[in-house]
Order: sequence, then C-alpha cells, then structure tokens
Amino acid sequence: MDSALRLVNPQREAERRWVHLAVARLGQEAARSADTHLLKLEFPGFRGIGFYFKDESAHPSGSLKHRLARSLFLYALCNGRLRDGQSVVDASSGSTAISEAWFARLLGLPFVAVMPACTAPGKIQGVQALGGECELVDDPAQVYARAAAHAARGACHLDQFGLAERATDWRGNNNIAESIVGQMALEAEPEPTWIVCGAGTGGTSATIGRYLRYRRLATQLCVAEPAGGAFARGWRSRDAGARAGQPTLIEGIGRPQVEPGFLFDVVDRVVEVPDSASIAAAWLLEELLGRRYGGSSGTNLVACLQLAATMRARGERGSIVSLLCDRGERYAQTLFDPAWLAARGIDLAPWDAALRASLRDGRPPVPAGAG
Repeated sequence: MDSALRLVNPQREAERRWVHLAVARLGQEAARSADTHLLKLEFPGFRGIGFYFKDESAHPSGSLKHRLARSLFLYALCNGRLRDGQSVVDASSGSTAISEAWFARLLGLPFVAVMPACTAPGKIQGVQALGGECELVDDPAQVYARAAAHAARGACHLDQFGLAERATDWRGNNNIAESIVGQMALEAEPEPTWIVCGAGTGGTSATIGRYLRYRRLATQLCVAEPAGGAFARGWRSRDAGARAGQPTLIEGIGRPQVEPGFLFDVVDRVVEVPDSASIAAAWLLEELLGRRYGGSSGTNLVACLQLAATMRARGERGSIVSLLCDRGERYAQTLFDPAWLAARGIDLAPWDAALRASLRDGRPPVPAGAG
C-alpha cells in the first residue's frame, strides 16, 4: 500500500536537489560580490553639474551583463527550464555571452554562444577561455533563429533578448537602479537629474525606468543610442516594428530591430550618437579614468555631455549618472586599433576636439563645421 501511494518520482527529486544546489551557488556568488564603484568626474565647463559613472566592468565576468546573466540563469532554474547537464545557449554580440559562459562554468554546464561573425575577437576569445563554444553567423539577424534551433534540440535557451526585462527584479534585490540610488545618497545632488544608459536587450533601461517610478523619483531616464538604431526610431514613433536605419560598430547596443524588452514608455529621452563620436569618447575615457572601456561607454559619455549642455544653458545644477559597461581590452583589435579604424574610414580627430571643447567650455559636443 505504501509503495502504491508513493507519488514522488526519484528522478524529479534528484532534479530538484540539483536546482536547489545551483540556486545556492548563484546566491553564494552574489553574496561574495562587492558592489561596483560609482566614479565621480567634474569638468570645468560644467560647474554645478556632477558626472558619475558606475564601473560595471569591475564584475568578475567584466561587464554590466554579469547582473543579467545571473538573473537569466535564476529565471531558467526557477521556471523549471534548466536541468543538470543540459546545454545552455544564447544569442549575443559578446559581453552577455562571456558572462553567461562564466556562470555556466560555475554550474558545470556546457554553453554555446551564437554570435555575429563580426564580433570583436577579444569577446570570442573571452567566451572560449571560459569553456564556452562560439557559433559564428555571417548575418547578425540570424542569431535568434540559430539559438532557437539549439533549443529545439534540447538546449536551454536563456533568451536574453526575450526575457531580460522580466528576469530582472526591478523592485530591489540590489538591481542596478537600487544600487545607483543608494550610492548617490550622500552626494551634493543625491537625486540625479538624469540617468543615462544604452539599450541592448532593453533590460537595463526597463529596470531603471521602472525603479525610478517605483521610488517616486523625479530623475529622468535617457537612452544613449547609436545613430539610426532601432530603439531610437521605434521610441520616436512608438513603433515596435521599427528597424535600424543603418548598422553600427558599437557592439551591444544599436540593435537592428526593436527587442521585446524595449519599454518605450519608461524612457524620457533618446540621444543618438554617431559611431565616430562614441569611439572618440571611449578613447577619451581612458585618458580621464586611466582604464579602457568599450564603445557603448563612449556613447553614454556623449549623451551625458549633450544633456549637461542643455542643463547649463538653462542655468540648472544637478547630477548625471551613467554606466561604464564593459572592459575596453575586448576591443584592442577593433575600436582601439588605429589600423582597424582607418580601414573603415573613421577619423576620431574632429570628435576628439569637440569632446574636449565640451568639457572645457560646457557647450554641446559638435565637431567644427557640423550642421
């Protein structure tokens, strides 16, 4: 009788034990991790306006995507989608893949990253160094279908583009918005006038925008976007079907299509930034901070200066917070290689001069002779 009434499946018990172990390992990793630094810069042209940059490159896997990767693994585990020994797959332009490979290794799982073939070699090497496999596709638009094909064969698709905005706990749990607000608490202007971030999956902008409303803060959210990116075009018209008007060299943002995690209504402004400006700003950040950061960090800096110039023209004081998204060493063979830039006809000099003039004089960063 007792055996007939036994409803527990031993295999299910073993699977649940592994899930508990995996969740515990992720929790232990989070508990061991210190918060990332919030670095302050002051520029002579913007007196009364403080610039703050949260250094997300300090995470163990080297980028802002460390937070997202942890959340995606937790989401898969707690939804019963991830089992011991199961392959894990995701589509990525690089930094998320590195972070996902890092967590896959922590949990002892095989990992496959489906990436555009044009991805920076340093990122491909980063995934491989962590034991991950890189599957490169010539057409970046095909990464989604290739990842889905792996899922159809039994892999767990983490699906950063489809799940980023829901996998992250935007109310708390030390999300990036809560961290920023806490770190600003003792500053002269503790409630930022603006927070500036990019939009890759849309998860970070969704988390920040939601949290600002949840905390009833007046802080506005600006998305810094490569010129012609799908988010910018879709945001202006509230068109979820918008496509990018041009490709970008700035990896991780400037998506070719509006991703499911792009929440237009929590974003107050979008600033479009030419690739040359983003790259010049990334080079300038190395001079200002003594470390290299990726192109999207440069995009953020240009947007910050645009916003600050508007504030200065209005006689406003305040603070602007942005993100340093990933380590610049990953782009040593691309954005920080003069030969690579020259081969693509990119001249940083006009934008470098415009950015330096902006820091000095407080005017918008616009190259001489530009319309």
